[in-house]
Amino acid sequence: MKIILPVAGKGTRLRPHTHTRAKSLVQVAGKTVLEHIIHRLVDLRAEKVIFITDENGAQIEEFMKHRFPDMNCSYTTQKERLGPAHAVYMAASLIAPGDDLLVVFNDTIFVTDLSRIPDLCRDCDGLIYSKTVEDYQRFGVNVIADGFIVDMVEKPEQPISRLAQVGLYYLRDGVDFMNRIGEVIRDKETVKGEYFLPSVFMRMIRAGKKFRAPEIDAWLDCGKPDTLLETNRYLLRGHSHNEAEMIDSVVIEPVHIDKGTVLRNSIVGPNASVAPNCHIEGSIIRDTIINSGSHLKDVLLEQSLLGENVRLTGRHANLNVGDHSLIDIMM
Repeated sequence: MKIILPVAGKGTRLRPHTHTRAKSLVQVAGKTVLEHIIHRLVDLRAEKVIFITDENGAQIEEFMKHRFPDMNCSYTTQKERLGPAHAVYMAASLIAPGDDLLVVFNDTIFVTDLSRIPDLCRDCDGLIYSKTVEDYQRFGVNVIADGFIVDMVEKPEQPISRLAQVGLYYLRDGVDFMNRIGEVIRDKETVKGEYFLPSVFMRMIRAGKKFRAPEIDAWLDCGKPDTLLETNRYLLRGHSHNEAEMIDSVVIEPVHIDKGTVLRNSIVGPNASVAPNCHIEGSIIRDTIINSGSHLKDVLLEQSLLGENVRLTGRHANLNVGDHSLIDIMM
């Protein structure tokens, strides 16, 4: 198996945090989004992991060499933003006959048992992992008949299906899949100038290929500040971790507080993630993600995201603060 991880993209919905880093390197529940995803892929023992990057590719490569040095990775840059299918197609030259593929987009952290792929795909050509949602109008959905996908509808107005595609795909025949993407690009089959995978899958279905749509257990969106905080709450549940130096302070679980952080006269939690080497004094912090090297004094902070090396002094707030900021909140 080879795994394709498209990690290009500006991450505009997570600015200012993505002004200075790749969106997959944003922190949640004590790890980067990318690290959460990779941990879910390690047991597959893939022959190669192919990253499709943008100008932040060096950050991704450095992170992988540091955190997963034994993983066989390659890196290809998508210089033109021509959509998800085009991003996947950048890996075409690395796919050989006999390769099966797992494609994993990085806006979401998935919870599912990937070891079941052989059983789930025993009588079909691929898997388009899905999740039942209430707000089906926001997603591309799969229409099912007799257990197989027969149609895909982008953001349907009527509830023709509530089974949303989650950005996780398995293909038994990687070369055929790449050839089909090539056909879509050759025929300029675009939506608003971009190439999308449903066009590719529908060509394959019309040619007789069969796809199932197994449901994942949880779909954790990391693409916006509010959903990133929601994901943080989910991942912390039952997994509290605290290595802080505690001075007249209280921690209310669940939390993730890394080594090197000092809490003085503060209350932290629930649902707070604090990266290494932070200093928090005279503060109450809950439902918040704080990145490394940040110093907070005399604040009541909730439902907030703070970047690296933030200096924050003041009063009650709801903030979304990027790296290296200095904020003094006056009454």
